[in-house]
Amino acid sequence: MAASNPAHFLPCDDFQKFQDSLKTLRLIDDRIIHALNTSLPTQSFRGNVDVPGVCKRFYDELQIAYDQRASSIRHCLTTVNNEVEILRQKKMEAPDDIEILKTLRKEQTKLRLLQQEMGVEEVVKDRTLKVFYERCRDSYTPPAAPVLL
Repeated sequence: MAASNPAHFLPCDDFQKFQDSLKTLRLIDDRIIHALNTSLPTQSFRGNVDVPGVCKRFYDELQIAYDQRASSIRHCLTTVNNEVEILRQKKMEAPDDIEILKTLRKEQTKLRLLQQEMGVEEVVKDRTLKVFYERCRDSYTPPAAPVLL
């Protein structure tokens, strides 16, 4: 997995780079079905593998990925929000400055995109956890398992 250090944040200055980095970090979610199919044996071979241990390790990897992505998104939201506030103040001081207005609009758009990315993250997380619980529900129960309907 790429950079599991929670203090490591994704680049906030360029939204395209930010999205590309998130895409790379979401590979574990995109490949969950394959990973579970190759890690967890069928019922007839379950005696040969520590299924609860495999599920726990996989769940721990998912949680590290979720924490890193969520903290990076929150960090960028805070960073861009602060920049928007600074630009709003500058616009109040110089309402006729076109460059400040352009930069403000650009940063506001970036802020909206980051807010949308937080929603996408929730959808990805819910989908992945649903697949995880379908495959591991009989052998491993996470400490804070949410109720999925």
